[in-house]
Order: sequence, then structure tokens, then C-alpha cells
Amino acid sequence: MKIVRERAELRGIPVSPGIVIGRAYMVDRRQVHPPERIIEPGEVEDEIGRFRAALATTRDQLEQIKQHYQDRDLGDHGYLVDVHLLMLGDRMIVQDTEKLVREGLHSADWALWQVLERIKASFDAMEDEYFRDRRTDLDHLGDRILRNLTGLQHEALSTIRAEVVVVAHDLSPMDTAQMDVRRVRGFITDLGGRTSHTAILARSLNIPAVVGLENVTQVANGGDTIVVDGLSGRVIINPTEAELAAYREKKARYQVFRRELEALAALPAVTRDGHKVRVAANIELLQEIQNLRRYGAEGIGLYRTEFLYMNRDRPPTEDEHLGTYQKVLDAVQPYPVTVRTLDIGGDKMVHAVPTPDEVNPALGLRSIRLCLKERDLFKTQLRAVLRASAAGNLRVMFPMVSGVGELNAAMEVLDQAREELQDEGVPFDPHMPVGVMIEVPSAVVIADLLAPHVDFFSIGTNDLIQYALAIDRGNEHVAYLYEPLHPAVLRMVRSVCEVAHRHGIRVAVCGEMAGDELYTLVLLGLGVDELSMHALSVPRIKRVINHASLAEARELVTGILDLETASEVHEAVDSYMRSRYPGVLDPMEEGWGA
Repeated sequence: MKIVRERAELRGIPVSPGIVIGRAYMVDRRQVHPPERIIEPGEVEDEIGRFRAALATTRDQLEQIKQHYQDRDLGDHGYLVDVHLLMLGDRMIVQDTEKLVREGLHSADWALWQVLERIKASFDAMEDEYFRDRRTDLDHLGDRILRNLTGLQHEALSTIRAEVVVVAHDLSPMDTAQMDVRRVRGFITDLGGRTSHTAILARSLNIPAVVGLENVTQVANGGDTIVVDGLSGRVIINPTEAELAAYREKKARYQVFRRELEALAALPAVTRDGHKVRVAANIELLQEIQNLRRYGAEGIGLYRTEFLYMNRDRPPTEDEHLGTYQKVLDAVQPYPVTVRTLDIGGDKMVHAVPTPDEVNPALGLRSIRLCLKERDLFKTQLRAVLRASAAGNLRVMFPMVSGVGELNAAMEVLDQAREELQDEGVPFDPHMPVGVMIEVPSAVVIADLLAPHVDFFSIGTNDLIQYALAIDRGNEHVAYLYEPLHPAVLRMVRSVCEVAHRHGIRVAVCGEMAGDELYTLVLLGLGVDELSMHALSVPRIKRVINHASLAEARELVTGILDLETASEVHEAVDSYMRSRYPGVLDPMEEGWGA
């Protein structure tokens, strides 16, 4: 009897571009939920021993999986396992679980589950997407430890033989290590975000992926035909014949488009009238560097250093900082690397740095304010940055500066670090460029006071938009008010650029606006000199720049600055881009480049 398969369509987050049509391979990854069990006082040491044995087994398994990555020539993806190895020794996981066993007389598996749930709740409260996505790492690690505690088997994924689309609630680095990725044509998952490890691995392996689908594992069945649109985030389960034909055509057009982008990656970003724009990449992990050259990024416009502080009980040492910065510089020479100093607090908390509980952390002790309170920790990072500057093209910038007083205080710590290194005879670049991030409205208003003290500005549009418009884009009730093309935002960017250029310094944008084709000419027309984004976006942004002229960008901006609402600006920009550059906002639209 013929099986009737129902059609369904879902929307998720596109994290790795491409079009895939394949058969569903279902991965059952239901989490372990142990029952509560009270133990006798005499059983405590046995439970502690059982827990420690499970930790040791988990560590052995992770080390084997890391080696497996190397043996299968999957590039330097073993670092994905390193994150889990670091978490495995986390004080909260180990000590709090043992404390709950000893003092609460709970079984080890239930105590661990309780501790994990408490930690995951703190991750859920974070606004920053990168830190929120680390919750999935905790899910994967916790599931592995619990399975080792309870004797449950780990599902083997090494048996995949046909070319398939993997459908899972979520995927861990351990899952992907077992797969024959040559057989996997796409990933789709219920969970995940743009910076989850599934997303990072899919991008580095050029496997189209859509995550955050919420319930795809409940809708799809093994053997279903699935279309994965890694461009739009659309997933169709059991598409119609007409849809299959349309997507086969779209896939062919995308392959042509992809070849065009690969050719553009090696070219500089220069407008038709000869204006050069530096297009750089934002990175968080060393292993993301491999994508910079592949996609043509001209250095690193934002190196987030928070990852150095995660999953550890003490801050990184000066030499640990230095080793990381040297690796980054070596990998991207001769292009510049812009290091953002520690930017935690608010929604980004790490165990290694003391941060207070606050009623309103977004407006509290965070970023440069925290660094100025913890000056020894701040100076350790600045000494390492200075030492690294001796060997490469390195810049440093301070986040969330709200006034000259804060900037002077930060420069004072930097000067102390310089003096110490000079007294010790340690080489560094005495002319290392120093910049500030323009992220709060006060910095915009006093940009003319800040400019004489620095070598460049970098506008962090994500925070600037939120602070300027008084909205939390993570809040579903007001997220619709997050408008990059709000007239106030445009005027702030223009004002910062005008001030900077009068003082002879350059302006970069490193927020999400920089990586969106809709905003490219707007930013150039406002006066932005450099754009920094996820490496995957670099060829697309170069494509816009190379087909346009600076004169056209200025013409566009002249026409929108007097509009009154964000929706009016958006409509005007969208119309201008579609009429002047067919296909720029839809890569699959015919006519681009004609």
C-alpha cells in the first residue's frame, strides 16, 4: 500500500546558505529526565563516586571524538569539542552537583539535572545571541553525562550511508563527528541560532542548514522528501511536483550565483567611481578565521574576546591572551585585527569575572565600566594586546564608552601598561591605533570631544539602536520597534561620520547593519568608511559595492534623510535598490549584473 505523506512548510533561521532537496534522516535526541530519588547518608560517597566516574567517562569520550575529527580530516573542528571539555570542569557543574548530593541527599543524576536546569535558566535570560546559544552546548554535555550516569546508550550516527537531510531536535559536535558529512546534504533542527555550533559547523563545511524550526522533528518522518532553503529559512516537507521543479531551478540559479560570489571574494570592494571600502569580518572563535580568506574579508573589524573568559574559574593570564592574539594576527596578515576589550556584564556573565546582581544590568556595571572597576584584569588584557602589536597590524577599541571621562580612565590604564612594558624591555608598537565604540547616544552627541583622543570610531549599531530607541529587541512586545532605518539612527550615523572626518579619523560599522545588502549604500552615503560583518556576508556586500557608485549612495541618502518614519525610509531604500540594482535584495532574482 502506498504511504501518503502530508505536505508541510516551516520557517526557521537560515544559518548556512544553499538549496538542498533530499530524504529525511531522523535523529532521536530526546533528553534524559531522571526521576527524583532520595538516598541514605551512607550512600553519599557511592553517589559521588558514580558521578565522578561518569565525568571521567565523558571526558574520555570527548577526547576520542576530538581525535575522530582529526582522523577524518574534517579540518580544525575539534575546537567544538574543546568547549564541552572546558564546561566539563566547570565549578558550578561539579561542585554544585556534589553539594546537592551531600547536603540534599539526592541521587547524583537528579542532582546534576537540577544544577543543569538552574544554569540553563541563566543562559536563557541573556540577550546576546552568542551567549544564549551556549545553552545548547550545556544541553549536549549534560545529556552525555546523564546517559553515562544512567547507563543509557548514545545513538550512533555513523550508519548514515545514503545522501540525506539530517532532521534533529538539535545536533552536538559529537553527533556531527560521527556522521559521514560527505553523505549529509543539509541540517534542519528544532533548536539553534546563528552562532550555535550546528550553524558554525554547517557554514564551515558548506552544508546548507536551517535551525530554530521549533517542531520539525514532530512534523517530519524518516524518508520524507525535504526541501531546505538555506537562503530564506524555508523548509518544505513533501513538496508538490511544482515546488520541486521550482526549487531545482532555484538551486541551479544559486550555483551560478555562488560561483559569481566566489569570484568576487578575491576582489577589493571598490565602487564604480573608484571609492575603496574596507570590508572586514567579525569573529569570536579562532576557528572562524579559516572563513576569512575563503570569503575575501580584509582583516578583522571586531574580535570579541569574551570567549577567552568563558567556562573557567579564573580569568585568562596575560600569556593566554597573548597566544590567542598572536594566532589571530598570524592568520590574517597583512590585514588589520581590531580587538575589542572585554565586553561582559549586563546579559553576558562569566564565572571568571566578578559581576554583581543588578535590577537593570543593561544599564549597569558592564563593558568598559566593569573593566575600569577591575583594573588589574583590564591591564592584563591591555598588556597582552600591546605585546601582540609588536608582531602585527593590531588595533584596540573600548566598548560602550559614554564620555571623555571614561575614555581618559581607559587610556590611563593603557598608558600604565605601556610604561610597565617599556620598563621591562618588552617590545610593543607605541603607535598602536586606539578606538572607541559608539554604542550609546551620549557618545554620538559628544563625538567631537572623543575624536581628538582616538584614532578611529567603530559604530556598534546593535546596541546603539536599542539604546537610542529605548527598546529591547529580545522582548517580543517591542521588538517590532527595532528599526535600523529609523530617522534618528540615520542622523546619528551621519553626525558621527561628519565629526570623525573633520578630525581626520575613519568610521567603521560592526553591527548587523553592516552585513545586510539593504543598508550598504545607506551606510556609504552617510559617510561610513569600513564595514565589518560575519565572513559569509562579505562577498554579498562586495557585490553591492562593486556594482554601485559613491555618488549614487549619496544620492540615495539625500532622498531619505528628510523622511519622517522608519517605514517611509525602508520603502524608499527598498524601491531604490530594486530599481537601480535588480537582484541585489534577492540573489535568485534574474537580471542581476546585466
